[in-house]
Amino acid sequence: MKHFLKEVQAAEEELLVGNVILYPTDTVWGIGCDAENAEAVKKIFKIKEREESKSMIILVSDVEMLKRYVEEVPTGFAELAKTQERPTTFVLSGAQNLPKELVAEDGSIGVRIAKDEFCHRLMQQIGRPLVSTSANVSGEPSPQTFAEVSDKIKERVDYVVQWRQDEEVESRPSRIIKIDESGKQTIIRD
Repeated sequence: MKHFLKEVQAAEEELLVGNVILYPTDTVWGIGCDAENAEAVKKIFKIKEREESKSMIILVSDVEMLKRYVEEVPTGFAELAKTQERPTTFVLSGAQNLPKELVAEDGSIGVRIAKDEFCHRLMQQIGRPLVSTSANVSGEPSPQTFAEVSDKIKERVDYVVQWRQDEEVESRPSRIIKIDESGKQTIIRD
């Protein structure tokens, strides 16, 4: 537990000064930053060599945190999110209080309520969401374990979290469901 808390604190310090971290999530290893820091978000696009027109998702700790970043949380969303058997990203309309680089052209944002203990604790500490994008250069395969993260990515981030690096369980990206203004759900990725 001591090592866990030390890593949360180290990552928190990096995020609060606008740095980018490589960290474990409830899906694949991710590249992230404070989701409210526009300069840090721009760094991630450079690290990934990704076009800024391709938006990224944010992780939130709970529905209360989410309320700050979308104009309206869809009716029944909390229950829907709670009942998902695997990590699920929801594309929601009316993104707000986020850098424009994170918001899709239609004004939506991809959001996942992180169930991972490290992510959850880190967001509680900083009081803001985390950007989460797979730890790969755009167009390359997403690494399933820390060992598969390229040296190029490890060298480009400001801090590499030392938690769960030895896990060999392969993860997979989250399921993606878009919820429109009427509440209609469309599965984007299963």
